[in-house]
Amino acid sequence: MSRREIIPYDFKLKEHSRDLRKHSTLSEVLLWNQLKRKQMRGYQFLRQRPIDKYIVDFFCSELMLAIEIDGESHNLEAQIEKDPVRQKRLESLGIRFLRFTDSDVKRNMNGVLQRIAAWIDEFDAVRDS
Repeated sequence: MSRREIIPYDFKLKEHSRDLRKHSTLSEVLLWNQLKRKQMRGYQFLRQRPIDKYIVDFFCSELMLAIEIDGESHNLEAQIEKDPVRQKRLESLGIRFLRFTDSDVKRNMNGVLQRIAAWIDEFDAVRDS
């Protein structure tokens, strides 16, 4: 999918995504500080991006990559059941996922950034071949 193609989303989520940006978790803020302004291999990431009927933590349309930080809310029984359904639906739109725990971002930022960079390097290598 090219950068110019529009990924559909529920317009009712726009306000909710703004609220999520205003009330980001510490781990979201920490990772955002590393992704914003094309700091990650020159790719533009957006935060709290509505896609389809969901909102992903970070998204790069050029890579079709969503990055999710799984915090305490993801450990709730209801969320444990919903996350795979949500991810499967978004993957059906061609979106790939990288997931990190809240504690990984807080305690091992270098490892998180290395994993993202390695994923991008592999994506670029496949695309360029």
